[in-house]
Amino acid sequence: MNFSTDPMATSPEPMAVRFDENSMWVDLEDGRVIGVPLAWFPRLFHATPAQREACELSRCGLHWDEIDEDISIAGLLAGRGDMTHPVKSAA
Repeated sequence: MNFSTDPMATSPEPMAVRFDENSMWVDLEDGRVIGVPLAWFPRLFHATPAQREACELSRCGLHWDEIDEDISIAGLLAGRGDMTHPVKSAA
């Protein structure tokens, strides 16, 4: 048997994405729905509704070409927001 430890290989595929005023909602192929605050992803937070709707779904995640945003399903399931500029902890 071949078992992968890669979370991208085991993440369910996104089926749909939608937004409300403060959140992004992602429907997964296994029936789960993930809701995350838009504040986690500043590019999406500042995007227009039309830019948010222009999402491309792939096996591994979500992509918005115009605003240069990529979000993995594995990252959403792990509770990770935008990792472009990670917050540094105090020493």
